[in-house]
Amino acid sequence: MTDVDGTSYIDYVGSWGPLILGHAPAPVKAALRAQISLGTSFGTPTENEVVLAEMICQAVPSIEKVRLVNSGTEATMSAIRLARAFTGRYKIIKFDGCYHGHADGLLVKAGSGVATLGLPDSPGVPPEASALTISLPYNDSDAVQRALERYRSEVAAVIVEPVAGNMGTVLPAKSFLQRLRKLTREHGTLLIFDEVMTGFRLAYGGAQELYRVKPDLTCLGKIIGGGLPVGAYGGNRTIMDWVAPQGPVYQAGTLSGNPLAVAAGIATLKALNKPGTFAQMEQLAARLEEGLRDAAHSAGAEVQINRAGSMFTVFFTATPVTDYQSARTSDTARYGKFFHALLARGVYLAPSQFEACFVSLAHTRRDVEATIRAAAEAFV
Repeated sequence: MTDVDGTSYIDYVGSWGPLILGHAPAPVKAALRAQISLGTSFGTPTENEVVLAEMICQAVPSIEKVRLVNSGTEATMSAIRLARAFTGRYKIIKFDGCYHGHADGLLVKAGSGVATLGLPDSPGVPPEASALTISLPYNDSDAVQRALERYRSEVAAVIVEPVAGNMGTVLPAKSFLQRLRKLTREHGTLLIFDEVMTGFRLAYGGAQELYRVKPDLTCLGKIIGGGLPVGAYGGNRTIMDWVAPQGPVYQAGTLSGNPLAVAAGIATLKALNKPGTFAQMEQLAARLEEGLRDAAHSAGAEVQINRAGSMFTVFFTATPVTDYQSARTSDTARYGKFFHALLARGVYLAPSQFEACFVSLAHTRRDVEATIRAAAEAFV
């Protein structure tokens, strides 16, 4: 990435996750050129919209039917409305530090930008909206069990980032996701995976393929648009049949599934579905993790490096980061110095301690080694 002063950087932000093929990849540019000559929006379904939907259904284990929207926020908002209608309940359980978009009821202990800016939640959110949201510690399935028992027959859904990326990268504890699946089934509550960040990144079928847990509904975004605005929610056919016009739950959008976004998405998914792509990213990310860890150790810097596939975060704390509370023990001032030291050396990480960084297929071993050398100086 090159700034207005002509300085180039190795980019590990990747537009916050969508650019898994890198900046302006050839297949995406070709798809966009072909589509833009035909038109940019029609307000009616197009063939490519169906093609992308079919690719998503074939890839993601839990999705039998899918609806395209314009953003991850729209996807989570729509999935929650659908869950409430399907169950006839209104409360939602989320997890501290997990961000699911800026819909009113989800801006409760939402991590990411809210954490970086030091805001408790957000002005403009009615207390009545947030009162329906229960926020619990990530990785604490016992707390989920207690909440489901306390609010028996009131909780419509549990929504979770299967690998958290909005308090920095935080992996699920062993059996955490599996127990969420078991508890929600026992209580007649839907399980929603927010895979906006992890979908088509941790594996072609997302985190649910990797961890072998099938949620009732899945939210997607970022990568499925290949760098253009898009989102999607889908899942069990019986539940998705409640969406209008087939069912009573209304959701619509003039530009949802627009031709440019779906063309870029199809090109991106085709590239990702080639043999060896995820192994390539895993090798690069593993080498980067190893090098960063060694560099920190040599410099005497106390850090935790959390990584899931091509997602990673360097936390400036001496204790393991397993949830929002432990992430908050990080020295954000120290991270800020590290960020600026790397930036001065041509490496662009996320400018917040509470964000994930990403390796892409455009990165090379040479990029990774250059990053490790820069980090060795920046940690000092």
